[in-house]
Amino acid sequence: MTRSLSDATRLSRAFAAAASLSLALVAAPALAFDVTKMSDAERAAFQAEVRAYLLENPQVIMEAVAVLENRQAVEQAKGDADLLQVNAQDIFQDPASWVGGNLNGDVTLVEFVDYRCGYCKKAHDEVAELIASDGNIRFVLKEFPILGDDSVLASRFAIAVRQIAGDDAYKAMHDALIERKGPISPQALGGMAVEAGLNAEAVLARMDSPEVTAVIAANHALAQRLQINGTPTFVVKDRLVRGYVPLEGMTQLVAEARVE
Repeated sequence: MTRSLSDATRLSRAFAAAASLSLALVAAPALAFDVTKMSDAERAAFQAEVRAYLLENPQVIMEAVAVLENRQAVEQAKGDADLLQVNAQDIFQDPASWVGGNLNGDVTLVEFVDYRCGYCKKAHDEVAELIASDGNIRFVLKEFPILGDDSVLASRFAIAVRQIAGDDAYKAMHDALIERKGPISPQALGGMAVEAGLNAEAVLARMDSPEVTAVIAANHALAQRLQINGTPTFVVKDRLVRGYVPLEGMTQLVAEARVE
């Protein structure tokens, strides 16, 4: 999930920013003295002046934090864009990944998903609403089980369903797994397959096949290259969005992708 920074993190960054500010003051060419040649008394006096200034003007620290965060965000976005470009084929055109929405849409939205992830469940209906209301989004799902054995079991089941019964059956099981609140077990999955009119025995047998294992392994390798370690994670054009984003935010990301 995308959250605001914790107080502890902001305080840590504030101290870092304050230290950077102090160094900047030290290095400023306007100063008429060489700090490296200060006596202990002069250095102590200088440090006291810096401390007094920051205490009297605490907003300077937060301003420095904001500048630091902005620079880091710009650097992160540039790094993400480079990674997405290098791995574009595996992200957007992987035949092992389910593709829905408008197959000829002008914007592709990719989601890395884990069926046991609470924020994936929260995002599910909003992503569906976005795709339905927009009408021009190509949607790609990447099975990315990272939350334990139940996650892996669910993803193996979903992939096996697609490989045996096709895309429509996969999407139905994907939705059912996202919405499921109970535990995941072979017995439960077999029951879901039967209810959907699928060959449960064939699906369960397929789950441990090398073909299913290869899909999960490839998605994990891709996520590692993209520096993804959580779900949901979204890709929109040249932007990598880590964590849950509300519908309004997703709508804005798609609109920005169309303008760029």
